[in-house]
Amino acid sequence: MVFRIPRIILLISLLLLLSACGTKATASIVLPQPSATITVTAFQPGPTSTPLAPTPTPEPLAILVNGESISLAEYNAELQRFQASLKDTGKTIAAGDAQKQVVSNLVDETLLAQAAFKGGLALDDAAVAKRITDLTTQVGGSQAFSDWMKKNFYSDDSLKVALRRSIAAAWQRDHVTSTAPTTADQVHARQMLFLDPDTADRYYQQLKAGADFATLAFAVDPDTGGDLGWFPKGYLVLPEIETAAFALQPGQFSQVIKTTYGYQIIFVQERDSQHPLSADARRLIQQQLLENWLKDQNAQSKIEILVPSQ
Repeated sequence: MVFRIPRIILLISLLLLLSACGTKATASIVLPQPSATITVTAFQPGPTSTPLAPTPTPEPLAILVNGESISLAEYNAELQRFQASLKDTGKTIAAGDAQKQVVSNLVDETLLAQAAFKGGLALDDAAVAKRITDLTTQVGGSQAFSDWMKKNFYSDDSLKVALRRSIAAAWQRDHVTSTAPTTADQVHARQMLFLDPDTADRYYQQLKAGADFATLAFAVDPDTGGDLGWFPKGYLVLPEIETAAFALQPGQFSQVIKTTYGYQIIFVQERDSQHPLSADARRLIQQQLLENWLKDQNAQSKIEILVPSQ
């Protein structure tokens, strides 16, 4: 039985694959002070005058990330998409938690995109248009794409904004995760897992008496013999098991360790300071690199959340 962290890399796909004419009149305003008369010119619309254009109303904002705005409309649409995805999977989440998740996703994606453009990414309108053309083909044509946009609460303009940010964020994500090593200090270990302490202690006493760990492990787990394979630090779900494994030398076994799974004994077969990482282990390291990068960027950035908490 291998205890691994069921994580996926973050984060980041949209499919996964989103002057008037008139007459003037003079009026006098007399102030309270003696001999203080001020004459002002007031505008009176004539029969052919054109009303002044109204002042544009600023678009309501939801989030500001280092001065870059995310509109309230975009936030609301993203929240709708998030809630729809939960409904499709049958999951439920409190409104406040859903809001926090959507805000976090938008902030993280914006931080990634900002870093990408700062790092030299060139992304013009033609590249975004090509991506839309590719997406249209993938979903089955213009009508299918139009239906998809409607279902996912996108307008033409909002899709372009979302795509531009998403493409840039993916570029920066790949830049960050590409620094993950391909080798690491790892151990190759086995385990025996028991549901009660008495059985665990009985096997432990046999080991102390000189019994072969692999032989006993296959008696406990005939399928795998308790083989955990190679793993680096930070890979196992249970930190106490990992700590015990890395504290042992090859050929040594641990005492009985009580965990949330039961009672376990760990045996280290071999250790290599530069053992090649499995694809799964390297993905976990990449995930950790990305999480650490985002944590640092969030701490260093000016982020303003303008939507009221739910």
